Amino acid sequence: MSSNKEQLTNQGSGNSIWKNELVRRFAIYAAVLIVVFLLGLVPMWMTARSRAHDRDKAQAALRISTLQNALADAAIDARRGEYEPARQAASDFFTNLKTEMDRGGESVFSAAQQNSLSSIFDGRDEIITLLARNDPASADRLVAIYTTYRQATAQTLANSP
Repeated sequence: MSSNKEQLTNQGSGNSIWKNELVRRFAIYAAVLIVVFLLGLVPMWMTARSRAHDRDKAQAALRISTLQNALADAAIDARRGEYEPARQAASDFFTNLKTEMDRGGESVFSAAQQNSLSSIFDGRDEIITLLARNDPASADRLVAIYTTYRQATAQTLANSP
């Protein structure tokens, strides 16, 4: 009967599981496995984070360049007398520029750039109307807007990878 009491006492104590050699060995192996996993994970995470930052910078530069190309397409098409493609490209430029500026803090443009680019919208309707009327004066206005856009974004593109 006393042996039953000893077994119940040993079973009730919380330290009895750690007295088992197999359990201790398993716990040590599990701890070593976790450490090895973390030693492999941390450098991979740091590399992935760095690559994600580089990707974000490249995507920002691409958005700026895409806008610039749309405006350049409109100006070139207007110079060549192809007013309908120029009108569509100019409309796409204004729409995409407005969308980018409306992104707020996530925009690729700084606050100073947004202030200088906001003046571009002043003549938007007039330029679209000139292009719809096949007016050659629209080409000069598109070139002026292109110059304004390039001046405003020159610093951002210079800092891109």
